Amino acid sequence: MGLIRHPKDFWSGVLFVVTGAFAIVYGSRYTLGSAARMGPGYFPRILGILMVVLGAALALRALRTDGPAFPRWHWRPTLTVLGSVVLFGLIVEKVGLALSTVILIVLASSASREWRPRESLIAGVLLALLAVGVFVIGLKLQLPIWPGSQ
Repeated sequence: MGLIRHPKDFWSGVLFVVTGAFAIVYGSRYTLGSAARMGPGYFPRILGILMVVLGAALALRALRTDGPAFPRWHWRPTLTVLGSVVLFGLIVEKVGLALSTVILIVLASSASREWRPRESLIAGVLLALLAVGVFVIGLKLQLPIWPGSQ
């Protein structure tokens, strides 16, 4: 891989291109419409095109500029964050949005080496208030806020 001088940017660009291509293909199942009367396929396709262009530019730039090699992969933080998101999805309807958001934030932030329980708890409470405000009050989603509050 002597041709790729900045592997992080190159593979990020490839990921953007693949995701953008998927959005274009998937969005083509829906009618496009026009800029004045957008159909359901308009946004995914336009966003997909922008992602492909951005990804291609990033990947091509990575062939010309030097950058660091990939760092060693750390499995514990990855699995901790993914596990906390899965746990959130499993418990949100039983435990409520507020408490499950706090649990998500505290568990996910424990993946960091600089984890401070008090700070993550404060962040979890603030984000829980924001989530309840946006999703339950603002968007009127039918999610319980607390255990047994549906």
